[in-house]
Formats: sequence, structure tokens, C-alpha cells
Amino acid sequence: MSNPVSLGIDLGTSELKAILMDLDGTVLAHAGVRLSVSRRHSGWSEQDPQDWWQACLQALAQLRTHEAFARVACIGLSGQMHGAVLLGADDRVLYPAILWDDSRAVAEAEQLGPEFSGITGSLPMAGLTAPKLLWLQHHEPVVFRAIDCVLSPKDYLRLRLSGERISEMSDAAGTLWLDVARRAWFAPMLRATGLAPEQMPRLIEGGAASACLTAMDLGLSADVVIAGGGGDNPVAAVGIGAINAGDGFITLGTSAAIVAITGHAAGNPASAVHSFCHALPNRWYTMGAMLAGASCLRWVTRLTGTADEQALLDQVQAQLPIEQPVPLSTPLFLPYLAGERTPHNDPLLRGGFMGLGHDCTPAMLGYAVMEGVGFGLLDALRAVQSAGADIGACALVGGGARSEYWAQLLANILQREIFTLHGSELSACIGAAKLGFLSIGQGEDLLQAGMAVKARYFPDAKQQVVLEVRYRKFQGLLAAAKALHD
Repeated sequence: MSNPVSLGIDLGTSELKAILMDLDGTVLAHAGVRLSVSRRHSGWSEQDPQDWWQACLQALAQLRTHEAFARVACIGLSGQMHGAVLLGADDRVLYPAILWDDSRAVAEAEQLGPEFSGITGSLPMAGLTAPKLLWLQHHEPVVFRAIDCVLSPKDYLRLRLSGERISEMSDAAGTLWLDVARRAWFAPMLRATGLAPEQMPRLIEGGAASACLTAMDLGLSADVVIAGGGGDNPVAAVGIGAINAGDGFITLGTSAAIVAITGHAAGNPASAVHSFCHALPNRWYTMGAMLAGASCLRWVTRLTGTADEQALLDQVQAQLPIEQPVPLSTPLFLPYLAGERTPHNDPLLRGGFMGLGHDCTPAMLGYAVMEGVGFGLLDALRAVQSAGADIGACALVGGGARSEYWAQLLANILQREIFTLHGSELSACIGAAKLGFLSIGQGEDLLQAGMAVKARYFPDAKQQVVLEVRYRKFQGLLAAAKALHD
């Protein structure tokens, strides 16, 4: 096909996005469909996979009006990691998909213990896939016995597009069932959760061809090839060009993470640092993950009754200008609204404000929230460095990257250059589209192409002393927060 187009689909937690991209890396069109999360019980987080498929169909319907849709030659998939989609023998979904921020499997994660963490790249945590299956075995035995296959979220979209049960290394690494260094299913961990390798999908690399399109009535040719794809963080890394050892970036979306690309599997499970497979062969990444990121700012915007996040940011800048150190008496915030992963591995931990007074304003709370997320990322950065990963200047991606105030605050807190990128909110879609081109033997040069830098932020030396004092106070609050649920 002359002028082929790649369709990149990213299944997020709050939105499914899709783009059409050509071989020059130009995004020709994009579409988005919002998704909602069900929280039937405290600590539970679920979605209906059928809703993902309907969102996918709606996004494709939006793109179908563009002339380039007829030139789609390949599809790349990206998606939220660690979710459990349970299929029966007839590919019917047996139970709502249990998502990455679901904390029901705390006891099961403890039961699995640290024995295999050096092989699986991570300590067992309630948010990862394996403990969820142990929970199902204990609490939903009828459902558990009917399981014929467990898929990651984006791989369910592949199933609907192609009829094939296939996954790839980066999403598989997030399940806790993969030997991360060997890039193969690890039978002892599968057995520990009552499963067998036969219940796992076939594995390929992210840029390999996985299947051809069989879904009808999409307006696409049956010759369209579907790439392996990957989990959202590694695919976003492909999108922004973070593909070589030493590259690093921060993602500030619903959750937050600090990611360092490595040439070998390099984790520190004891500090809740993950070592996962990259979406490209012979590459891995070390990651410190926070369970709540920009979602904290959304939450405090609602809490204060402010019109929207930008309005709150404007108030913060007016009252606490980013150019000046904040008063030491400004409230502190623990960003643990959904528990925490790196370095605390405590899904029951909860957030809080400290140092509130009658003089407190929405702007002070907004500042405290952004700073608290920044301090959480500093905790995660130090844990990632303890695994031997090196991180220099960092790209900032995700919804939080839209705030110049937050970007500068992160540069000040992390003592690193932070840079934002044009189009980074579509980085996972763009990475997926790049993997799509690889699956038809094209677009190798696109991998090296990063994204244009939008702005650079450098640490402000005059703020360092105040922020270090506030960080020590922040760290001192952890014991009290833990005591609330012990």
C-alpha cells in the first residue's frame, strides 16, 4: 500500500484514545471516548471489558470520516497494565475486569511472598495481576474454575479485533507471571496462583505481527495487521523516543511513575521498584510507581468547589508564585489517595493534609497537593536509583504535564531538568502506531524520532533549602499515616 497509515489505540483507565498516523510520524486525526470505573466496594476498581470494546467502536467511527482511514495498514495497541480479564472457553468474559488500582488482594499478595520477586521483577502487590487471581480462587471459586484464559486489558481489544488470544512481553511482565529476564511465562508463579501455562495467551514482542483483522463492519481491510503492542508506560516510552538505556521520563496521569530504560532486567523488589520488559526486544525498564498522580489535583479541585483545575492553578500561582519559596507553614499533603506502591508497597495507606489552619485557602491546598505528588516522585526516584538505574534530565508526560507550575515545581523538588513535549498527551497512541508500522516491516526510523521539546524547566537553587525542610517533614508524617490502618 502506498502511503500506509497506522491506527494507534490506547486503552486508558479514564479514556480510550485512537489516532491515525502516517510514516512521517504525523498524527492525521485523533479521537477519544471517556470511560468510567465501578467501585462497588471500598478499595475495589473494575470495568466491563464490553465497555472498552464499545469505546473502541465509537473512536473508530469518529476516525472513519477521515480520508486516511481507508489507508490503515496496521494497528498498534497500548493499554492500562495489571488488569485481569477472565475468559471462559468460549471467550465469554466471566467477571468484571479487576483494574491496576484495585486493592482487594492485599492478603493474597502477602501470601505469595517475595520468593520469586527476583525472577518476576517485582514484589507481589495487590495491584498486580497474580494476587487478584488468588483472591478469585478464594472468594469466587465457581468463576475461578471456569477460567480458560487470563488477558491484559488491551489484549481483550485484540481478541475482539482478531479472535486471537495473544499478549506481549511488556504487559506480561506486569502480571507477576513472567520470568522478566528470559521473557517467558514462569510456571512456578502460575502454579502458586492455581493456574497453568496453558491458561496464558501466546507471547510475542511488541513490534511483531500478532494477527490479522477479522472483525467485520469497521470499514477496514481484512489485510490489516495487528502488532503485539504493549503496556501504557512502555508504549508511551516508544512514543516519546525513550528506547535506549539511560533514557528516563516521568508520567503524571491518573497514576504517576518515574521510568528509567535499561539494557538488562534491573529491579529492587525490596523497595517496591519494578523491573519490567520494554515493548521493544532486548530492553527493559526500571520503574517507581505511585498509585495517585494528577488524579490528586482533580480530587482537590472538586473538594474545594473550584470550577476546574486551571482555575485552581491560577489561584496557586497568584497566592504562592512559583518564583518564590513557599512559607514553611504551608500545609503538607500525603498523596496516598489510593494507597502507595514505590517505595512503601502499602495499598491500605491513605492520604491526608497536615498543618491546616483557619487561614487555609484552596490555593494553599492546591499547592500542597502538587508538592506532595512531587515528594512522592522523589521517594520513587531514590528507590529507582537504589536499583542502579541512572536518570538524568526527564521528559514529563501525561495530563499533569499541561501545568507549567507543576513542571517547574518538579524540577525544583527532583533537582533535575524537566522538559515537556509537544503532543505528549498522545504519546501512548503514537508509540502504539509506531509498533503497528514495525509489524509490517516499516517505520524503523520512527523509533529514533522523539517529540519536539515544548519547554525546559531547571531547578531553582534559591528554593532548595525550603523544599528540603518540607520534604523531611513530609517523610516524618509516614509513620502516623501507617499507624492509622495498622
